[in-house]
Amino acid sequence: MAIKDTAEEWEVRATDTPFVGNKTSVRTDDVLMPDGSVVHRDYQVHPGSVAVLALDDTGRVLVIRQYRHPVRQKLWEIPAGLLDVPGENPLHAAQRELYEEAHVKAEDWRVLTDVYTTPGGCDEAVRIFLARGLSEADGRRFEVEDEEADMELARVPVDELVRGVLAGDLHNNCLVVGVLSLVAALNGDGLDALRPAEAPWPARPFEP
Repeated sequence: MAIKDTAEEWEVRATDTPFVGNKTSVRTDDVLMPDGSVVHRDYQVHPGSVAVLALDDTGRVLVIRQYRHPVRQKLWEIPAGLLDVPGENPLHAAQRELYEEAHVKAEDWRVLTDVYTTPGGCDEAVRIFLARGLSEADGRRFEVEDEEADMELARVPVDELVRGVLAGDLHNNCLVVGVLSLVAALNGDGLDALRPAEAPWPARPFEP
């Protein structure tokens, strides 16, 4: 049997959206189970996200520190953001986020990995890109606001981030998955064997 996630959709007998927020909503589905019973499933409906593991020529990763109110912590993260426009090309969104959050551009882009953040309670899909060939972006810096106005930026060696992940000091999903995927790629077929930047993404189809 191939170890590969597959598409499947169980019958939904009824659906409701009891809450609609600015970017996300909550949906309640009545789902038919294999034994014939029908159960309620509440979950967050999310537009999807992109994240960027930006690796410089000295083997350091660009990270940002940002306050996250739901967990009451300042977390070290990699640049990331929502897919604000339905059908938006995720590469373009990732390039925008790297510019807005770090004022950095990159010459080489590849798909590092695709993940569902919390598939038991949210349909958020995230595409994590690897960006190399970094340089300062052209033009004026993007004007940040709210939590982003308090962000800190740093460049941290990969090994130091791995130690932080395994020690339980770093918790951001995209950072953890991105850094460990980077190490796996380096120890496997290499970074040039990663998927191209515009590889298909069934979870969030887009126009090239």
